[in-house]
Amino acid sequence: MHSRVQYDALMDASTIALAAAIGARVKAERQTRRWTLDQLAAAAGVSRRMLVNVEQGTVNPSVGTLLRISDALGVGLPALVEPPASTPLRVVRAGQGATLWTSEAGGRGVLVAGTEPPDVVELWDWCLPSGDHYVSEPHSAGTRELAHVLEGTLTISVAGVSVQLAVGDAITFRGDLDHSYTNSGPVAARFSLAVFEPGVGVARRVEGASEATPSNHKTATLYEQES
Repeated sequence: MHSRVQYDALMDASTIALAAAIGARVKAERQTRRWTLDQLAAAAGVSRRMLVNVEQGTVNPSVGTLLRISDALGVGLPALVEPPASTPLRVVRAGQGATLWTSEAGGRGVLVAGTEPPDVVELWDWCLPSGDHYVSEPHSAGTRELAHVLEGTLTISVAGVSVQLAVGDAITFRGDLDHSYTNSGPVAARFSLAVFEPGVGVARRVEGASEATPSNHKTATLYEQES
């Protein structure tokens, strides 16, 4: 899922609040590991400036950037957008999901819910207006995705193979290969997407970091290129 599509330039109140919350969690996770900004930036494959902006909540990072950071920290993307669960269950009410991607055409990708490491499952609600698309780089090794079309039609391409889906159709595919989502139909397409990423948080020592610092062994992006 990705081209170099980014968030809207203007941040509304909810986006500002989400960016601030994500920044605070990234900073807390980094400090827990006693990592410097440079160490986390190197592990995540993002610039130091980008990381500073993320922690300060002054930028709308791409989903790919957030995934690089969460992979490096070994916590999974859901942990950066919602507080840790304090009970055996977590309820996300309608409209409370984290909108992590929007397009100029009005498309959106909302992370509705997610599980904790080591085997992370993300549940997304996607909407692509007619003509809109989302292009993704390969996710980390072993990632699998499941999509279920709720409205309209959707074309999913995986490693150069394309399949068109209609309402009610579902598909399972490898998320660790290049893949994209395109709406070539006349009406908006809406679909649910589940992403399974195994082995998040496998210990890896970062050069110069604390001996016991946990992190992910992969830095491959799942979604967008860093802007």
